[in-house]
Amino acid sequence: MDTHVHLFTRALPLAARAWTRPEGELTADTFVSMMDEHGVGYGVLSAMSLLGDLNDYTIEALRAHERLRGTVIVEPTVDRYVLDRMKSDGVVGVRFQWRRLADLPDLTEPAYRLLFRVADLDWHIELNIEGDRLPPVLERLTASGVKVVVDHFGDPDRVAGYTGAGGAALLRALDTGRVWVKLSAGYRFGVGEDTLAGHAATLIGAAGPEHVFWGSDAPFVGARHPVTYRDAVDSFARLVPDPEIRRRISLASHAFYFG
Repeated sequence: MDTHVHLFTRALPLAARAWTRPEGELTADTFVSMMDEHGVGYGVLSAMSLLGDLNDYTIEALRAHERLRGTVIVEPTVDRYVLDRMKSDGVVGVRFQWRRLADLPDLTEPAYRLLFRVADLDWHIELNIEGDRLPPVLERLTASGVKVVVDHFGDPDRVAGYTGAGGAALLRALDTGRVWVKLSAGYRFGVGEDTLAGHAATLIGAAGPEHVFWGSDAPFVGARHPVTYRDAVDSFARLVPDPEIRRRISLASHAFYFG
């Protein structure tokens, strides 16, 4: 099960603060064909930062394909009735795409009663943020009682791994039982696969396989070197060489996203 994919077409308008302009596209139908070709049964669409709160294509894809679930980007003041309709379409969480933000939002503000609504819907917050900014954000999110899924290995320090403040905060949060982490986008870190496998082992050791997911990050927007879907699928076996652990990760992923 692939828990981190971005779908979009060239026709979709980019958000004002989009950090890059992708050269290609990945449509829902193409991705479903890719899943079939590579033995992937289910997929989770991660709300794409480049599109901001334009969730139209994600929702259209969820309506068309029962094998897909997804997260959305919304304003914190979004109406509960909108969220209810999104849930019926297959949305399972709200993504906080906070990487590259100059100033982080204040989760204690009244607008972030959104966290109560997310918890009430049995959704989760998908968090993409720099590792060194994790501590206060994770502290507030875990205190709220909402489920949290941290993207991209939790952005470990390229030298210190999980021994610094951000890594320690992630490991503490995983110990609460309400936080999960994705093995995704490791190709962005500029480190060797042995290092990535070590990161995966640390996370699995801290949280157990049931709180660690795998995601491809297709279609690999902004990758320094060409990455194929086959590369991403094959990397899962190298990151987690024990097939029984991979099976437990996949089963837990399906239970989390599909119930």
